[in-house]
Amino acid sequence: MATYVIADIHGEYEMFMKMLQKIGLGEEDTLYVLGDIVDRGPQPVELLMELMDMPNAEVILGNHELMAFDCLDFLSQEITEETVAKLSAETIGKFRSWQENGGGTTVAGFRRLGSEARGDVIDFLKDFLLYEELEVEGKRFVLVHAAPTGVLSGKPLEEHGPSELVWERPDYSRCYFPDKYLVTGHMPTLGIEDNPRPGYIYRANNHIAIDCGACFEGGRLACLCLETDEEFYVERDE
Repeated sequence: MATYVIADIHGEYEMFMKMLQKIGLGEEDTLYVLGDIVDRGPQPVELLMELMDMPNAEVILGNHELMAFDCLDFLSQEITEETVAKLSAETIGKFRSWQENGGGTTVAGFRRLGSEARGDVIDFLKDFLLYEELEVEGKRFVLVHAAPTGVLSGKPLEEHGPSELVWERPDYSRCYFPDKYLVTGHMPTLGIEDNPRPGYIYRANNHIAIDCGACFEGGRLACLCLETDEEFYVERDE
């Protein structure tokens, strides 16, 4: 029985399926997905549907799911002049922001679904975890999409709201939990300053960054086994 963590797949369905084969995920294993399943890549909705059928997958909310969730109820309706006219300026602004951040592939895939499947996707998103704490082989971990910045000023993790856990870029120069490893996605390791291995898992100050830029040129999909600390990678052209 093994515990794996992956993040920021961003619609790269084929890379994800190759990763499942590479790690040999079994029925007794657990896979934690640290958000940003949707947007940017070509098959975000297919990826969501795959995860929905995986009883051993635990999914944590990312900022791209939060943006999607704000808009999918509207997209599940028949779009007419009347429904568009009823949209608030806030909803229009959220939809525009989502599209500017790569939401187009998710919208296209969602609109291809039947009404029942659309409802299933929305219900699935509602059940995403905000974070997870666990102990593996005597080591304690906090799994979350982005940085729980309030922790640095003494705010308990459980008092952080969704937006606080999906948007903040981690400060790798600071230790968020002296007795736990903080495992996050959100910030591609391609862009971490002074990272000696851009595009690979990055470690500093009890922080493990596993977004290795699967949807970007020069990036790859990464997965970490918490029991063995083994790193697995799928290259974009593999």
